[in-house]
Amino acid sequence: MITIEKQDNLIVVAVISEFTLADYKQFEDEVIYQSHMGDKVNVVIDLRDMINYTVDVAWEDIKFMREHGNDFNHIAVVTNDQWQAWSAWISNLFTDAEVIVFEDYEQAANWAGSED
Repeated sequence: MITIEKQDNLIVVAVISEFTLADYKQFEDEVIYQSHMGDKVNVVIDLRDMINYTVDVAWEDIKFMREHGNDFNHIAVVTNDQWQAWSAWISNLFTDAEVIVFEDYEQAANWAGSED
């Protein structure tokens, strides 16, 4: 399950329990909508409450980032899990965005929402 909240130029996604393909599609739709508004998208992805994800989510993430990786400006991943941090690094290969992993949510949101 995910929640999506828009704050100014920032999309905040929190993953709770299992991250499914339907959840990821919801995230994709929001990014595509926001990118059509003209600006690159800033995102905070909070994975601290994620228990697991389905395999199809990993595959969809790679496909989506290859196709829409240039739509992003900042991507902040909030986690204290090394495997999730490593996964964020892999996604970084498919985007021109700055991708940084944070353990602190406030730092992540402040960085991702900045205009630099």
